[in-house]
Amino acid sequence: MEVQSQILSQDILLDLYKKLLKPRLIEEKMLILIRQGKVSKWFSGMGQEAIAVGVTSILHNDEYILPMHRNLGVFTSRNIPLSRLFSQWQGKANGFTKGRDRSFHFGTQEYKIIGMISHLGPQLGIADGIALAHKLRRENKITAVFTGEGATSEGDFHEALNVAAVWDLPVLFIIENNGYGLSTPTREQYKCENLADKGIGYGIESHILDGNNIIEVYTKLSEIAENMRQNPHPVLIEMKTFRMRGHEEASGTKYIPQELFEEWKIKDPITRFNNYLTEMGILSDELDAQLRKEIKEEIDTHWKITQDEAVLEADLETELNDVYKPYDYQHFEAGSETKNIRFIDAVSEGLKQSLERHQNLVVMGQDIAEYGGAFKVTEGFVNEFGKDRIRNTPICESIIVSTAAGLSINKHKAVVEMQFADFVSTGFNPIVNLLAKQHYRWGEHADVVVRMPCGAGSGAGPFHSQTNEAWFTKTPGLKVVYPAFPVDAKGLLNTAINDPNPVIFFEHKNLYRSKSQDVPANYYTIPFGQASLLKEGSDVTVISYGAGVHWALETLANHTDISADLIDLRTLQPLDYETIKKSVQKTNKVIILQEDTLFGGIASDLSAWIMEECFQYLDAPVKRVGSIETPIPFMYHLEEQYLPKQRFEKELLVLLQY
Repeated sequence: MEVQSQILSQDILLDLYKKLLKPRLIEEKMLILIRQGKVSKWFSGMGQEAIAVGVTSILHNDEYILPMHRNLGVFTSRNIPLSRLFSQWQGKANGFTKGRDRSFHFGTQEYKIIGMISHLGPQLGIADGIALAHKLRRENKITAVFTGEGATSEGDFHEALNVAAVWDLPVLFIIENNGYGLSTPTREQYKCENLADKGIGYGIESHILDGNNIIEVYTKLSEIAENMRQNPHPVLIEMKTFRMRGHEEASGTKYIPQELFEEWKIKDPITRFNNYLTEMGILSDELDAQLRKEIKEEIDTHWKITQDEAVLEADLETELNDVYKPYDYQHFEAGSETKNIRFIDAVSEGLKQSLERHQNLVVMGQDIAEYGGAFKVTEGFVNEFGKDRIRNTPICESIIVSTAAGLSINKHKAVVEMQFADFVSTGFNPIVNLLAKQHYRWGEHADVVVRMPCGAGSGAGPFHSQTNEAWFTKTPGLKVVYPAFPVDAKGLLNTAINDPNPVIFFEHKNLYRSKSQDVPANYYTIPFGQASLLKEGSDVTVISYGAGVHWALETLANHTDISADLIDLRTLQPLDYETIKKSVQKTNKVIILQEDTLFGGIASDLSAWIMEECFQYLDAPVKRVGSIETPIPFMYHLEEQYLPKQRFEKELLVLLQY
């Protein structure tokens, strides 16, 4: 330690010691409270404090840090009032999540800390996005993100390192290698000698540090961080350390050989640093005792504040209202000047005009730059907006969605193009567990649109033809849009990009070049939650969306004697229940057409709602029509049989005879 510490002042050394002491003394208090039944769960970081404290201390206060559940030293080093931390752990209102999430599963823009979710990995992509935003604004800032050695087996780890390397993002990736992923030792998790070696495969600078030596952590990272600020690039750091307690207190440590505890007890970062400071004449027993006394008094004072705080009362309205960020929709009227363009042109035009309107909008996806995307929606965009904003991505849907979340956290908007809606399955976790839950959990919006080219009818088979909207309409926190016409596609896409909440935007591929319309040339918006009544009649209510709307129009055109209300839902979350109810009250019969398979789809939920809310108006059971319960085949006759277009006509006629 001595050689490394010569560049550090006495004030810095003592400050680091105090920062190490605080999380240790808090943990000692928490372990007592656990035994007393006053704290329910605890993930200990004892023995690893030098990593959290060291990393946080070399960052500027306006640089983001993304810790895990064992990094109490991050939160204390950023000087979060202890009463707020204690209230968070106790599920009280003075915490950061209104009692909705546990311990360190929260973020705070005030302290530039973005906590993890339990699905290890997405935080690495968030760090990529935050760093990308800094780089785009040329701010010379770095972002630090933590992971454990166990989580390095996650696909998100590899995706995040690859993206950071390809884009030269100033992300400091910290692996806390404490020897065990819960109970699984490292020899059963990876074969390489050092995890830092993985950086070589991605072309990333990497280092191995003694994670129990606060001076080494602080001095080495200070030098590395400054270089990253001046020359943006990612760095991978493997911190060698040891977990002195269980994965969490209830799990115990019986699976760990006792000799390992004895070996690492000698390397305890606080004891080690205390001995060094004492030898150097910087720390006396009296000063050490005084520092401990002051910290313990602070802990006790803030614990009392938390204990005196009222228990959080459940309020239904508050819970429901916090799922989405409040958004005052701003309407832009469609102009009188129009041009006849295809569905795909309308999507492209809306995206282009949104890029012009929002200078902080970044579009990401596979092959979307010079190539213009699989369907040419972004053709020519690079020439107009540059490669900083129109970004080709590696094939890594999961981490790109997380990167979009990071962009949103750091003052940007993001649009992610899934090359095909089917491929969203590999990006499912960050959509439903990160984007969808973020505002409800800690009040942070997710200003992300995921574009989803979808649908069957072109013989593309099981993996390029799905219409999987029901995967997302079930998830609170997401908005889901599914237009059927060019005018709606453009206006709704503009609205989706304006909305600070996550939007899943479905675009049926078979409509791209088959449907044209006179589309207003100017920038305009269409509000969510307003269905379109395409036809009015009195015999039956037909409800559909996407390609199903055109199948219904074709069927009704072939049966001019049928007097029908035809409702195009346009948005599936939120739904326009008022328009549906008004129509059912008039026609007394309802048929719902969807391209998706029936079970668990939109038609099922709508049918149930109509039965509950409009039963007294019905003269017949609500009829649902959808695709058959199989994967989507590619051969023409099989696909034709799969789709519900022909069955819809038959079922409509049967319903009218009821």
